[in-house]
Amino acid sequence: VEAVHLIADGKAPRIPQPKEGATYEGIQKKENAEISWNQPAAALHNWIRGHDKVPGAWATIDGQVVTFYGSSLLDASVPAGQELAIKGASRPGLVTKNGLVIFGNDGKMVLVRNLQFEDGKMIPASKYFSADETTALELTEEEKKIAEDIR
Repeated sequence: VEAVHLIADGKAPRIPQPKEGATYEGIQKKENAEISWNQPAAALHNWIRGHDKVPGAWATIDGQVVTFYGSSLLDASVPAGQELAIKGASRPGLVTKNGLVIFGNDGKMVLVRNLQFEDGKMIPASKYFSADETTALELTEEEKKIAEDIR
């Protein structure tokens, strides 16, 4: 009751919370989520997964900011794929049938499944080199009828 009266009278002591021991991290910003390539694969994976979905860990590829989503550690032999130069990386990534393989400074690998471009377009990482190809959606006669019914 005494504490309530002190608050009501505006006489309750105000003690600022110390910053020591605080666990809250402020809102992450996109500019702070750039991938630092001089790390082992496990650290790269943790960085990408830790920034998945917001704000998204990113790197520069072909002069464009590309955001990486859905990483996993890859414990296998180096897969076949098409090389992809990534700014700051000591070794080019590999676009494979399963996604983009990137390398840590320990030689171990991380598989990234999805990439998002600056314009917001997201693609499976395995389709990086075929991202510009467009395919027309072709409907069967039955699907065309359903589409008309929906309209």
